Amino acid sequence: MRGVLVRLTEAWAEILQRRADAANSYPLPVQQLLGEMVAAATLMQANIKFNGALILQIFGDGPVKLAVAEVQPDFSLRATATIMGEVEATATLSTLVNVNNEGKCAITLDPKSRLPGQQPYQGVVPLFGDQREKLEQLSEVLEHYMLQSEQLDTTLVLAADDKVAAGLLIQRLPLQGTGNLGGAAQRDEDQIGVNEDYKRIAMLAGTLKREELLTLDAQTILRRLFWEESLTHFEPLTGDAGPRFACSCGRERVGRMILGLGEPEAQSILAEMGEVDVGCDFCGAHYRFDAIDVAQIFRQTGEVPPASERVQ
Repeated sequence: MRGVLVRLTEAWAEILQRRADAANSYPLPVQQLLGEMVAAATLMQANIKFNGALILQIFGDGPVKLAVAEVQPDFSLRATATIMGEVEATATLSTLVNVNNEGKCAITLDPKSRLPGQQPYQGVVPLFGDQREKLEQLSEVLEHYMLQSEQLDTTLVLAADDKVAAGLLIQRLPLQGTGNLGGAAQRDEDQIGVNEDYKRIAMLAGTLKREELLTLDAQTILRRLFWEESLTHFEPLTGDAGPRFACSCGRERVGRMILGLGEPEAQSILAEMGEVDVGCDFCGAHYRFDAIDVAQIFRQTGEVPPASERVQ
């Protein structure tokens, strides 16, 4: 078995702080969903060790139109949610994003260095189970995704509040012993759902309560759950090597977006607003382009002029 445990404090606080004003702050149910997404995306990035961005998206037909968590290979991360309606204090996953059972969960792997013509890999699963029953836990949705995409048993426990986003991932490896360490790709599909060793570990992991995950340190959690098991510990990733908030937005990237709009559309925005003002949903930064800036974008083969204004 492989296990990964993540506990986000400063990084999660930074995400919430950037939406801290009363007009833009996330309601508590959205905080919980987005925090669980950030924890889950971090767990999956650590588990697969992918050299590129892992992007977890939830979208559907409730008041939360889109929620996104993105984790880079160095564990820099960011997250945001778009809310288009009233969120009740008791809202669940289905009432947030899956009212008519049309919600989806997408996981995108975007390689850092793409080959010519290479597209990011994306897997999409619905927010319902095998009998089309609505799933109310993000962990259930992702367990279903992992079983479909990797054909490996996976257990997830997720929790978040306004201070901590945390998660535990347990996955059955396809081989026994040192074969796993060699990165062998062999599958053992006959063991899916029936492996007794995995079922025992998954049952222990399933006893972890939300309050324990949010309040206890990693060593205490592992000791409480698996005190009878043989564990191999790895050094935790903290500080600059661990999860931390970072946003990849920038004036050059926004300039390329304006270039993609086309000059007629950009000029139309200038005529109506006097400037092109683009805000980043992840970090709150604003990038403003006046008429001269926009003209330079289209007359210098897409080069983005120096910042005339950047407000954060």
